[in-house]
Amino acid sequence: MKLCTFFSDGGPRIGVKTPRGVADITSLGFPGDMNAVIESADLADIAAAIEARSGEYLDERSLEFGSITSPAKIICEGLNYRDHAEETGGEIPKYPVFFSKFNDALHPAGKPVALPARQRCFDYEAELVIVVGRAAYDVPLEGAEEYIFGCACGNDLSARDAQFLSSQWLAGKSFPGFAPAGPYITTRDEFDPDRGAAVVCEVNGVRAQNGNTGNMLFSCRETLHWASRFFRLAPGDLIFTGTPAGVILGKPKGTRVWLAPGDTVKVSIDGLGELVTPLV
Repeated sequence: MKLCTFFSDGGPRIGVKTPRGVADITSLGFPGDMNAVIESADLADIAAAIEARSGEYLDERSLEFGSITSPAKIICEGLNYRDHAEETGGEIPKYPVFFSKFNDALHPAGKPVALPARQRCFDYEAELVIVVGRAAYDVPLEGAEEYIFGCACGNDLSARDAQFLSSQWLAGKSFPGFAPAGPYITTRDEFDPDRGAAVVCEVNGVRAQNGNTGNMLFSCRETLHWASRFFRLAPGDLIFTGTPAGVILGKPKGTRVWLAPGDTVKVSIDGLGELVTPLV
């Protein structure tokens, strides 16, 4: 099942993508808050209600998408692909490398992201995003996948000139809007995050990254297990799982053409859809 948050009649609503269009399940009595749907709604009940409905379906091209969840935490994983670690000169990690983004970095699909004028070295990072489905703390590796509600496309936008001012990456990672994600969450029954899926990033229609989630150093199951050892996770929390090779930072100095206002970045992951982000 593919779920999204969109705005209608002045408020947020939850939609489900179907072959006929997007079904508004808030109008069927389900919550208009994605966290509440993740925590309490039964997918079988949602599917049955959609099948029994007689209302119209919405054209996704007409929708104003909202943030995919309202997370208490946005956790990011660095250097989770060997080729990306090698291209940027990083050591291959023995354990997952975690950092964070603040919640106002989360940004809806399709909405422009404003690049801060005082920075100049803007980069893309196409990533699979884990959506946490259950309260999780110190979760064993075996069965850790049961805590994953679903996955989404994400873009870990980065201002490299701020990121490397110190040994901590937060300053370059958490500008407002620097965590676009969505537009859909694909539930785990339809998308196995630990099977290989192509991860592609395009800038202005030109392919920049071409990776596969099967090449992650730490699988989604392992990532959730490790994250839960350090952080108390809640339904709706997000984990960005790292990016494959092809980022601008990985190119030789003198050849790097950083992102700029007017560019459009598209992240595509097989089975999850496409995330389009204009930059202004």
